[in-house]
Amino acid sequence: MRMRWHAGLVVAAATALAAGGVAPAGASGGGSSTTWSADLASGEAAGVTDGGDGVRLDPATAFSAPVEQGGMTEDAAPAGAVPTGLLTLDPQELERPTSRVDSVVDGDLPPGTTASVDVRGRTPAGGWTEWIPATASGADSGSVTLPGSTSEVQGRLVLTGTAEGAAPTVRGVTLTAAPAPATEGGIDLTEGAPFSANVFATREGLVGGTTSNGHVITERDHFVALPSRRALSPRDTSDYSVRVCAPNGRCAFAPVWDVGPWNTRDDYWNPAGERQEWKDLPRGVPQAQAAFRDGYNGGNDQFGRKLVNPAGIDLADGVFWDALGLKDNSQVQVDYLWTGSVRLSKVESDSEDGTAQVRSAPSDDAEVVGVAADTADVPVQCATGTGPDAWLRIGDGQFLSASVLPRVTDVPVCEDEDAGNAAVPGDTGDTADAGDSAPAAGAAGAGALSAGDGSANAGAGAVGAGAGGADAGAGAADAGAGAASAGDGASGGPGAAGAVGTPDPAAQDAASAEVGGSAAVRAGASTVDGDPRAVPSGSSPAPPVPTTGSTTTAEAPRPVSTPGD
Repeated sequence: MRMRWHAGLVVAAATALAAGGVAPAGASGGGSSTTWSADLASGEAAGVTDGGDGVRLDPATAFSAPVEQGGMTEDAAPAGAVPTGLLTLDPQELERPTSRVDSVVDGDLPPGTTASVDVRGRTPAGGWTEWIPATASGADSGSVTLPGSTSEVQGRLVLTGTAEGAAPTVRGVTLTAAPAPATEGGIDLTEGAPFSANVFATREGLVGGTTSNGHVITERDHFVALPSRRALSPRDTSDYSVRVCAPNGRCAFAPVWDVGPWNTRDDYWNPAGERQEWKDLPRGVPQAQAAFRDGYNGGNDQFGRKLVNPAGIDLADGVFWDALGLKDNSQVQVDYLWTGSVRLSKVESDSEDGTAQVRSAPSDDAEVVGVAADTADVPVQCATGTGPDAWLRIGDGQFLSASVLPRVTDVPVCEDEDAGNAAVPGDTGDTADAGDSAPAAGAAGAGALSAGDGSANAGAGAVGAGAGGADAGAGAADAGAGAASAGDGASGGPGAAGAVGTPDPAAQDAASAEVGGSAAVRAGASTVDGDPRAVPSGSSPAPPVPTTGSTTTAEAPRPVSTPGD
């Protein structure tokens, strides 16, 4: 069936840096509005292929996710997970700020398939708002709302098929940006720190598989997965990046390139009013954590599967082993960098492993306290030194050589006390406030990760029992204390050579009771209370501690068509 759909997408993004520009080629100013046709051929595809007569969902490379509420469809079944593909369209600069973008999609939509458009806007700091899916306002229309007006927008075509292989084909997408009302202002330009939360981390593994944004996972890769595509970076970009700090004091900066673990619509870092689902949970508390630790939603994820761990973030092997030196799943402190208003800068490293070393002071002789992945965004605070000896501070007690941040300009000079400051990362900005600390995990304050004692911060993001002793008991009953059989070598494995510090045994013991990781989700694991964990064919335990320069890792299963990929 050939159909033509119209979706009204209300876009109220932050005031863009580029304002008052001329409408680009291909755009027309119809009165006070600007209309343009998206160039589908130049879009960044993940699970989408060019079929000659238009772009088409490619079931072979699509990832699994539930149909969004705003998907334009006939006879779709939104409750189930279906093959999903993304086509990120070129950004569009506008003559006038807009708060509304209408889209018209032309193509063939077999029963059970959907096509919709996510939209985001440029922020004052030069980044992007999160992707906002259309919320259905009629049989063939939808809308989203953001906090201000913007002069640059970007669309992302979302296609979903059926388990039986039906797939939509889209021949064209036309977008129209209406001017923002004169009374509508931009957002507050006061700089603010990003939101920070303490969540449970698992290792993703899955070397050779493909992430939700189309990236093919390599050995010792450096990226993370979060359970919402609202913060999914297009392939090889750092539009959404995080700082992850382990109980041993080491931190990693990495881009968000995958969707998971467990859920796909859980943007738990957003306030309740903005959160896509689970709005009754405190900000910073993943649905999986609440379900596993407190029986929320009957102890099940959004797909009705029993949780075997409380994971709120997945870490690629290079982040898990090499950057953080983790030996098992663990509580970690996560800064969701795009949620702040501080300008971020992209790391450009040409090292063999694709990372740049983060040091505790502005010196090559200073202790290595973590790594920043190539393409990751980091918050540059100030500079010390000049020329080849220049260093940039990206956090308290965290410095990068200026050589890996070549695009940074107009950075203030660090005060002497700033350059020598070695305060603990993650102790500024908004943090998850979730009550009681866990006895076995140590530090009780939100955002407190002690590099000295390596204790896991169990206060932030912990619901009810928290992250330590109480969970160790429950985890032992439900998942098997220390079990490492759920998914892709789920207990993590030895840390990388050269790792600084040793994780607190108490925190690690608590963590080992909550094993599993995204591989268990991707393999369809849904068993508890003694039932066998899902171990995909080809999986194996984590590799031993590698020698310097080694990139040897265990074989990991390819992703399967299950939720969370």
